Amino acid sequence: MARKKKYPRESLVSMTELVLPNDTNTFNNLMGGRLMHWMDIVSAISAQKHSNHVVVTASVDNISFKSPIQLGNVVTLKAKVTRSFNTSMEVKIEVVAEDIPADKKMESNLAYFTFVALDKDGRPTPVPEVVPETEDEKIQFDGALRRRQLRLILAQRMNPKDANELKSIFDIKTDFKL
Repeated sequence: MARKKKYPRESLVSMTELVLPNDTNTFNNLMGGRLMHWMDIVSAISAQKHSNHVVVTASVDNISFKSPIQLGNVVTLKAKVTRSFNTSMEVKIEVVAEDIPADKKMESNLAYFTFVALDKDGRPTPVPEVVPETEDEKIQFDGALRRRQLRLILAQRMNPKDANELKSIFDIKTDFKL
């Protein structure tokens, strides 16, 4: 049976938060853990919209902080599914902080989270395929397989020699052990 197909735009979610004193550290910057919490929520909703199932976080790629987000800033998080596999989905999250009184926006973070869809009994269940439409969606879609293979290698769930998509990036000739 062929899997249902969906477009990335169908999973687009935008969430906006105001950085309040309880969200900040002693330097009045947004705590990284709070931002990661928001990123997990927005990306989980995106994955649920794509799969029409409850989802669980399977992995989180590197989260780098380009610049601090300050008390009083407005944070907008946008997430959408870039690619799906059998029961899992990669979701891209972009974070922009805005100092509204200063009329200043800054890109803060970009990350990829992976989710697994679960059926009513809590077992992994198939998800719809992703059909990219825009040039950027096609680039994200193609890169998702490389990112997935790298995640699996780092989790020691894939032998680097089997990572066909990464062989073009890394000339893998010898045994690689973590």
